[in-house]
Amino acid sequence: MTKIALLDYGMGNLHSASKALSVVGAEVAITNDPRVVAAADKIVFPGVGAMRDCIAGMHEAGIDEVIRQAIFNKPVMAICVGMQALFERSAENGGTDCLGILKGTVAAFDPAWTDEQGATIKVPHMGWNTISGMDFAHPLWNGIEENAHFYFVHSYYCEPADSAQVAAICDYGQPFCASIVQDNLFATQFHPEKSHIAGLQLLKNFVEWDV
Repeated sequence: MTKIALLDYGMGNLHSASKALSVVGAEVAITNDPRVVAAADKIVFPGVGAMRDCIAGMHEAGIDEVIRQAIFNKPVMAICVGMQALFERSAENGGTDCLGILKGTVAAFDPAWTDEQGATIKVPHMGWNTISGMDFAHPLWNGIEENAHFYFVHSYYCEPADSAQVAAICDYGQPFCASIVQDNLFATQFHPEKSHIAGLQLLKNFVEWDV
């Protein structure tokens, strides 16, 4: 059974993520202990809440160093704020330095943007939306269709410096990066643990991912 370290720094939706990972066959340890992380086969890096609080929680729990050490050593899935935290800087809280593991920034949705019907978007972006543009040769997309629905809750979105890292896009007023992939790192702006069938399939793919 695949052992997954679900990183705990006080800001993640740990119960839902742990339950969903268990459903698809993983053995889950909720932890911030570097020894447990080192012994795990894979890592899930969740996150909810304000970026400044999340980064402070990561530093306090030592998660920032755990991520830096593990990010290119074993498969890692980052979710929502966990994905945003990987970049250099976020516009949230008047500007917050992030972990700087990936080049790029995190920008705010503009409430003046309009949808296909001409209505201004609501911020935060909350609820179901479709993703597209996936490279279906990547094993994380096995069993997932173009325009599959996933659940989003966020006011900010990632702008990777390297467009080749973009693994899926979503449209909310304008297209934005919904997922990234870089070697053994896979990250989603949406919440797979809240996304029912497609989300469980994605988590199952991650559990089975042989990098």
